[in-house]
Amino acid sequence: MNASTVAVRLLDIAHTRSGDKGDMANCGVIALKPEWYPVLVRELTTDRVRAHYGPLISGRVERFELPNLHALNFLLHGALDGGGTLALKTDAQGKVVSTAMLRMIIQVPVAEAEVLGLPSYSGPV
Repeated sequence: MNASTVAVRLLDIAHTRSGDKGDMANCGVIALKPEWYPVLVRELTTDRVRAHYGPLISGRVERFELPNLHALNFLLHGALDGGGTLALKTDAQGKVVSTAMLRMIIQVPVAEAEVLGLPSYSGPV
């Protein structure tokens, strides 16, 4: 973080939904306000999402934009250790993937955050 940006929790600007697609977790991220969607598009890159989950996923991340819904959809390959009945993970159906996504904190330029009315976050990063 620097003086020209403000921390924003994804939890405060979006909601999510996730589930399983075989060995992939599927996670949709929906802007709480239409004007916040461009921030999600810019900040939630495949590299950023891959880094956020770290060793919890073993494959690539794909992103699909759904501008008419103000949403992004991510496929996290290799996230479920085989998925469903094959996995020994506690969350074999990927339901908590969405909760983990909401823990992401992004940095937004102060001027943009003010114009869009983005809620700032001052807790631990």
